[in-house]
Amino acid sequence: MTIAKKLLDVRSEFVKRVSEEILMQLLDDLETDGVFNLSEKRAILEGNQISANKARETIDAVRMKGQRASDIMIKRLHQIDPTLSNQLGLSSLSPAKGCYDGSFSPYSYC
Repeated sequence: MTIAKKLLDVRSEFVKRVSEEILMQLLDDLETDGVFNLSEKRAILEGNQISANKARETIDAVRMKGQRASDIMIKRLHQIDPTLSNQLGLSSLSPAKGCYDGSFSPYSYC
């Protein structure tokens, strides 16, 4: 199963469970990592008043950007909210404990 397909599989649960605060942090991190540029991030935030719609648009936009973007999102979500990542079954797709020293690089793999 591809990582982008896995995001599709967890999309509805992600939309239900992700908080506004976690989503905002995730969007900021995805911008920092180059998955989104500032205008793409703003379009998600300003185009959707309801948190669920922001979450939907975020996961869909990441999936459309392909495997690398999907992988970065999964790793960032695990870093920001490991509990949610585990609940969604994404923890097995993120770095193993001890895999990195706490400094995050979306380009490093174990």
